[in-house]
Amino acid sequence: MQPMKIGIVGCGMISDAYFRAAKKFLLLTVAACSDALPERAAHQGEVYGVDHLSYPELLARDDLELIVNLTPPQQHARVTLDTLNAGKHAYAEKPLAVNAADADRIMALAVRRERRVGCAPDTFLGAGQQTARKLIDDGWIGKPLAGTAMVMGRGPERWPQAPFFFDRGAGPMLDLGPYYLTALVNLLGPAQSVTAVTAQFDAYRTFGPEVSPVYQDKYRPFDPYPVRVATHQTGIIRFHCGAIITMIASFDVHRHSHVPIEIYGSQGTIQVPDPNTFGGPVRLFRPETGVWEEMAMPFHYQEESRSLGVAEMAGAIRRGRPHRANGELARHVLELMLAFEVSNHRGGTVELHTSCVRPEALTPGGEVGLRSE
Repeated sequence: MQPMKIGIVGCGMISDAYFRAAKKFLLLTVAACSDALPERAAHQGEVYGVDHLSYPELLARDDLELIVNLTPPQQHARVTLDTLNAGKHAYAEKPLAVNAADADRIMALAVRRERRVGCAPDTFLGAGQQTARKLIDDGWIGKPLAGTAMVMGRGPERWPQAPFFFDRGAGPMLDLGPYYLTALVNLLGPAQSVTAVTAQFDAYRTFGPEVSPVYQDKYRPFDPYPVRVATHQTGIIRFHCGAIITMIASFDVHRHSHVPIEIYGSQGTIQVPDPNTFGGPVRLFRPETGVWEEMAMPFHYQEESRSLGVAEMAGAIRRGRPHRANGELARHVLELMLAFEVSNHRGGTVELHTSCVRPEALTPGGEVGLRSE
């Protein structure tokens, strides 16, 4: 199968993971990169042996079939729309967009241009999430009834690009929520409604010691940064399958002891690993054993595998079948995340308007052609 040449837009901190992991996949060849800061693109181009181009040059390059969009969230929609208008397939880091209108424009343009849209996260394709999916599908916990999803920490003050995480379009929900909610849709299918309460506890947060080059003209290490987004969001998600999930996404928690995701079924409980990773552990409790058991994972991609979703998308395009980390899934997850704030403002339950097809499960042992190993 012919490899697909791809370009990367955005050479910030997440790009290293994509450049490195893409080398694992026979179907991908990273051929060019671009960044708003030319020196950053030049650095990554030299490190990974790819051409570093201006943004217009990259979009105009004929041999690139797919563009991977690793820009900050507020730029995702613009770059994705530019990519589709350039006649190329588009794959974006999460979230697909920061508002519903832009997400709808992306999906409509993809149909008109007859091009594919993909979106992170792709961690639900990893061994841990796929093992949990198989155990649920095979009936090990019976009918899923309820569960919890907990992503909590103090926040990104010490991250090199901390400031935008406190802006509209980021915060704990749009930054970390996609991992958890995509995992839940993979495990349970599409969601139906959200009832939530959100809060912004601080007007300013202090970040440091590093500041991204993008912000160095405005902020110094340990400067206060204004918070423009809810930093604690908690709610109840009802899924079409009948399961009810309690979720908390917070940048206001110093320490907690919750597991990332638990699903409570009529015949047992499953602990699902951190959906921001590809591996385990996956733990199962059944009343007849009376103990937690760590389950074997019969799938590939237990290690860091960023670009897995891109590789799976490339293979799907070559084979003429639907890809799994697709725009419809990302659009549904975006509405689900935004519904937390909408519910808080309205003071009641928000019924979701979008849906998606539950991604097809992977086959134990992996799919031929995705890995170079």
